[in-house]
Order: sequence, then structure tokens, then C-alpha cells
Amino acid sequence: MLVVTLVLAAIGFGLLVIALMTGSVLWAWGCIVVCALGGVLLLASALGGRTPTDGDTTDPRPASRRRSDGRNSSDR
Repeated sequence: MLVVTLVLAAIGFGLLVIALMTGSVLWAWGCIVVCALGGVLLLASALGGRTPTDGDTTDPRPASRRRSDGRNSSDR
């Protein structure tokens, strides 16, 4: 979804350049619509990628760095 957002930003920039070159308000409104759609997609992607953190106590270290007795490999 981030690639789609990037493509929409590039299209919006192109529409902005066209609007500035031609002086047409229609192209400028197209730029605003495309950029707003990209912003909505970016926000949806950011909010959808979150994971719940309700006391998750999983160990982020790889299995080779964990010890079965609960101590760190640096503890002696």
C-alpha cells in the first residue's frame, strides 16, 4: 500500500506542475484530490500496521540467544 501512496504522490506532483504551467484550477483540484487520497491510504496503512500491545511478553531475541533457564547469555 505504501507503493500506491508513493505513486499517488508522484501523480499529484505531476498534476501540480501541469496546473502551474497551464494556470488551470481544474488541474490543481485534481492534485488536491489525488494527494488527499494518498494521505488517506498512508494513514490507513499506518493504523492498520499496528499490533496490539496488551502485555505481550515474547522475547524478541532469536532462539539461539535465549536460554532455557530464563537468564540472558551474558549473565553468569
